[in-house]
Amino acid sequence: MSKSKQLWLIACIVFLLSAVYQRVTGPTHPQRGSIELAGQELDYRFNRSHGKLSDHQVKIRVSDSKIRGTLSYRRYKANDSWTESAMVRDGENLRGDLPQQPAAGKLEYRVKLQSGTEEVIAPAGDPIIIRFTGEVPAAILYAHILFMSLAMLFSNRAGLEALTRQGDPRKFVFWTVITLFVGGLFLGPIVQKYAFGDFWTGWPWGHDLTDNKTLVAFIFWLAAFFVGRTGRRARGWVLAAALITLAVYLIPHSVLGSELDYSQTPVEG
Repeated sequence: MSKSKQLWLIACIVFLLSAVYQRVTGPTHPQRGSIELAGQELDYRFNRSHGKLSDHQVKIRVSDSKIRGTLSYRRYKANDSWTESAMVRDGENLRGDLPQQPAAGKLEYRVKLQSGTEEVIAPAGDPIIIRFTGEVPAAILYAHILFMSLAMLFSNRAGLEALTRQGDPRKFVFWTVITLFVGGLFLGPIVQKYAFGDFWTGWPWGHDLTDNKTLVAFIFWLAAFFVGRTGRRARGWVLAAALITLAVYLIPHSVLGSELDYSQTPVEG
């Protein structure tokens, strides 16, 4: 295998590992667990993100028809009392509905299961927090993901090229700048607009970490690109930009993301 192919292989491995890490550690990744009731182990998978203009269905597989369920929820950071509703049987599942919220609105919820006088709460610790978003057209969302993935891949490849003594990372810098701009600064705000109603909620208008980390990475790559145009290979700039990009990709997606302030939202009804 040639050295170039080896570097591409390493770049792909780093990309895949970082993508998996970001996915499983993010605040929108479903929370899984299990509880025991009436001698049975019941597994659950509760979502923490809802991207459709509808109520959100909470389901838990409970084949024992003697077990009853109650869904409790309240608006996040709104000082509301808990609302409780009986879950209905849907085949082997118990199902309850969380009411649709405005874009960036959050609910916290939990499920209580009862069998006779015995009852358990799922999850056992803190309630699940779910964020509601607007519906993003699939073509725009997938294009955003594709270009951001390519940006990470080219970033890794440029950084590895900068580590080699005879390497010239400038061509990879160019493609990193292009894909990061298209994916993060063009398609990203469009996704944000569909999901939350605003094109940009990062600096200087907000603290959205996804927007801010994309901007920081792009600034460093732009600096590496212009330094490279002077004829220098700009290895130091490229390596710094690649490491910063890897670091910001490891920050879970949607951390410090858009969140509706319910104190500024009139209560319906």
